[in-house]
Amino acid sequence: MSIVVVTDSTAYLPDIEESQRVTVVPLHVVMSGVSGREGLEIGPGEVAKALSARAAVSTSQPTPGEFAAVYNELFEAGATGIVSIHLAAGLSGTYSCAEMAAAQVDGPVEVIDSESTGMGLGFVALAAAAAAADGLDISGVRTTAETAIGNISTFFYVDTLEHLRRGGRITAVSALLGTALAVKPLLEVVSGKIVLRDKVRTAARALDRLTALVCEAAGSGRVELAVHHLAAGERASYLTNALRERLGDRVGAIYTSEVGAVVAAHVGPGLAGVVVHRL
Repeated sequence: MSIVVVTDSTAYLPDIEESQRVTVVPLHVVMSGVSGREGLEIGPGEVAKALSARAAVSTSQPTPGEFAAVYNELFEAGATGIVSIHLAAGLSGTYSCAEMAAAQVDGPVEVIDSESTGMGLGFVALAAAAAAADGLDISGVRTTAETAIGNISTFFYVDTLEHLRRGGRITAVSALLGTALAVKPLLEVVSGKIVLRDKVRTAARALDRLTALVCEAAGSGRVELAVHHLAAGERASYLTNALRERLGDRVGAIYTSEVGAVVAAHVGPGLAGVVVHRL
């Protein structure tokens, strides 16, 4: 082992060989007062059902101790350095907990704010892991990750902004904009914060507008995409087909997945989102 890449469970990495090079630290989801680790003990289906039943669902980041335990285990296994990449500091305390852990261990740990989540984080972690596999030193792996962050755009649609408002991820004013006159909100993650990008009247128009935003963000070069959803497989399929048709041979891999329990808790059923990684 040399440089090892660590991320958190909100990266929602695809089931590909490259993902095996990344160490994942799970966040926690609390349902009915019981806490479980994302992806291990609580999945998105359970969260979607709980939200539909108006049950209370909350999330929490890994503790500094949990991060430190992972870092120490990796160093003991032979890592000479760690690049730890996490979901946006503007959305979670995960990044700050990783920073605290990095100061507690004996060994170099570079902690990076991906300024996104989902595959907006995942693409960055995979790029860093590829750099590490190519033999780059810790500085080179960090630079690769930071370059990837600048080439990521994350857009998503939700049926309601209420879940984001309850979790403190958007303001009450933004929530009002999203619900007024049955407006359907289109959102973007910008510099680690969720902003209202556009609004339309129907879910069908939202998907078409989402497709247009993705194509605009893709530019004229090659890209890879991730299509995320929550209990909305038909919407994900529609987006995947529309984007392949619109982008043609400029799009490489398209990874489609249901988001995990943590993001599910904050967006609610109906989510449809796309992450663009410009290559």
